[in-house]
Amino acid sequence: MSASERRAAARTAVVWNALRDVLDTPRDLLDIGGGTGGFAVRAAQLGHRVSVIDPSPDALAALDRRAQESEVADRVTGQQGELSTLREHVGPASVDVVLCHGVLEVIEDPAAALATIAEVLRPGGSLSLLVAQRHAAVVARAMAGQFQTARAILDGDPGGRSGNRFTSDEIISLLTDAGFTTDSVHGVRVFADLVPGALLDAEPGGEQALLDLEQVVATRPEYLPLATQVHVLAHR
Repeated sequence: MSASERRAAARTAVVWNALRDVLDTPRDLLDIGGGTGGFAVRAAQLGHRVSVIDPSPDALAALDRRAQESEVADRVTGQQGELSTLREHVGPASVDVVLCHGVLEVIEDPAAALATIAEVLRPGGSLSLLVAQRHAAVVARAMAGQFQTARAILDGDPGGRSGNRFTSDEIISLLTDAGFTTDSVHGVRVFADLVPGALLDAEPGGEQALLDLEQVVATRPEYLPLATQVHVLAHR
């Protein structure tokens, strides 16, 4: 495994651990903005039937190649589209689990988007929602010298390239308004984006120790403001 792959594992381990119970039996999954299939193909390898909606034809082509190479092409389908056009591709109450990771940041109306997701989920279906967390984004921009951008994010202004950022309370409120019940909240990438790669390479067992640390702090509310992302599991 390359250094970049090890770092990616540290950034996604908390999400996969949170999804363990949701993905315990084969289900119909919808991955919105699933890109090249990092989550979709792995879910298909677990026996799930996965549909990916993504606006990029290049990403969908890469998804198809990855599914073929992993011998799960019969359980993975890709369609070009966006969350705003989801109703054109997915029928009401037709999927068991929706993955929406890193998409709500670029949606003009997050409330309407979540209401649309609720429509395509079957009763009792689960939503895995991963969003950028505002407090960490403010700190990151300020430390990079981007003080005006940091102030804009702090004030909740989604303008420019920063996109939407959410506190955990804000995202839970949006989910409640869309008819969801929140099951769990996890901080993701509390330390993974802060630790230099050279330090991980120099410390024997550093990658695994970082993974373990991320898992421990993921459910500690006092560390949530430090997390680059917030992962929420909710159901209809």
